[in-house]
Amino acid sequence: MIKGVTYLITVAFLVLASSLVSAYDPSPLQDFCVAINNTNSAVFVNGKFCKNPEAVTADDFFFSGLNIPANTANKVGFNVSLVNVDMLPGLNTLGISLARLDFAPYGLDPPHTHPRASEILVVAEGTLIVGFVTSNPNKLFTKVLNKGDVFAFPIGLIHFQFNIGQTNAVAFAGLNSQNPGVITIANAVFGSNPPINLDVLIKAFQVDKNVVDYLQKQF
Repeated sequence: MIKGVTYLITVAFLVLASSLVSAYDPSPLQDFCVAINNTNSAVFVNGKFCKNPEAVTADDFFFSGLNIPANTANKVGFNVSLVNVDMLPGLNTLGISLARLDFAPYGLDPPHTHPRASEILVVAEGTLIVGFVTSNPNKLFTKVLNKGDVFAFPIGLIHFQFNIGQTNAVAFAGLNSQNPGVITIANAVFGSNPPINLDVLIKAFQVDKNVVDYLQKQF
């Protein structure tokens, strides 16, 4: 009797778990859901409203401009041109986005994470050293990439790209989210608003107060 009850409870739990998974991220039941900022729309999907399919045009799936280099005249010599759902409404519910990465000589895409996406990167011009760090015990996987080389970064892991050449470098990245998000580690830790408690940073990084003060002023 007890075994029978246990079996029924287990089956019920698995059915519930399956239904929750299905409810969380169901397969699309339509060809597309072009994003639109219209609160009068009848359908709301994962943060965006769906445009009436009768009003959808080819332009909803079109973006122009990734041939134009971004401005890299900044502290790190790097800039990114992201094409996500906000730039290309047709990406809504498709689970993909694209980015162009421009590097000045010795430019750096600083250590960062994408909380909602894995990334695959291909070098179009130049030479990059790239890498990512695993969760504890924090093993580094790194590689030097030349034109045409491809490298993948798992979801949520800290990663970077650094131009080790004396000329500009360009790469393109695909991400498996319509809105992958980005957390740049140094900016988040030392440039948060409001600032993280000074004692927390001193103990976390095992450095003097003056070092933390200096770093916070950089952001």
